[in-house]
Amino acid sequence: MANILTYEGLKALEAELEELTVNKRKEISQKIKEAREQGDLSENAEYDAAKEEQRIIEGRIEELQAILKDAEVVDEDDVRSGKVNVGSKVTILDVELDETVEYNIVGSTEANILNNLISNESPLGRAIMGRKKGETVEVETPGGVVKYKILKIEKPKK
Repeated sequence: MANILTYEGLKALEAELEELTVNKRKEISQKIKEAREQGDLSENAEYDAAKEEQRIIEGRIEELQAILKDAEVVDEDDVRSGKVNVGSKVTILDVELDETVEYNIVGSTEANILNNLISNESPLGRAIMGRKKGETVEVETPGGVVKYKILKIEKPKK
């Protein structure tokens, strides 16, 4: 299954992968070397911590390589400005609370609600995909059904 990414998301993942493979691997190798030089590894907490950090870094490198291998980058020129799509910036109104919020619609790999990046696969993302300005959607949440009205759909700024 393809990992849908925006161009910005692709660049961020590539930068993270480079940071891990170029810098973090060297740092952790140095930590392991220094811990080994302290002698008995059976009771060396620094060595154990460094090896655990190495496992985490290598796991993330493998994860990033797999994501990038199957990446499908959304061509932002293809984002139709009239309908919500991956790559769209959407302003919606929570009808009940009368609050507006802006979200960028991204693939699940890039989703980060703290940065207003919601996945096209999330309940809200699924509900608004393909919809037009002025439409109202209902989203099932743990607290009940929430109605949202789409106020604005924009192409992302380059």
